[in-house]
Amino acid sequence: MSTHILLASGSEIRAKLLRQAGVDFRVEVARVDEDAIKTALEADGASPRDIADTLAEAKARKVSGKFPEEMVLGCDQVLDFEGTLLSKPKDKNQALQQLKAMRGKRHMLLSAAVIYCDAKPLWRHVGQVRLVMRMASDAYLESYVERNWESIRHAVGAYKLEEEGVRLFTTIDGSYFNVLGLPMLELMNYLGLQGIIEQ
Repeated sequence: MSTHILLASGSEIRAKLLRQAGVDFRVEVARVDEDAIKTALEADGASPRDIADTLAEAKARKVSGKFPEEMVLGCDQVLDFEGTLLSKPKDKNQALQQLKAMRGKRHMLLSAAVIYCDAKPLWRHVGQVRLVMRMASDAYLESYVERNWESIRHAVGAYKLEEEGVRLFTTIDGSYFNVLGLPMLELMNYLGLQGIIEQ
């Protein structure tokens, strides 16, 4: 088994987390039709947890098909708001509508990670975190979206907690790493047990 991993994700924050943790990796972005997979799973009544897990596995499997002897990490994150999955906003108006709908209410982020090697899954974990958004004013939300659009357009729920988005929340129950999209503690434990990282 290889002593480094392939990250099947173009997420800058996931790459940064792995880099800061001293993990030897390289990025190999998975090309999968996430919307088609998500739509099919929702039509079948799949839970948000299962959708996150399936998307993460699809990415890991896709890259593992090209690099079968490498350890491949696939990741995905979904936002469950009152039983509805919110996606990355398509435009500023959709971002604003998502934020207005969630203010003063609780939602859940589910961050899935799956490791593949030799065309089979070796490890998986879905972390979850519950967040409560404060009652921000329309004026603040409008200016927030305008100021941060280039960043939040790539984020489910139209916010990034590691940036100005932290001002939107009153309560966070769960691992900060899961908010960022990667269950780091569980992943580090697995990589350590496998001898991929020193422990």
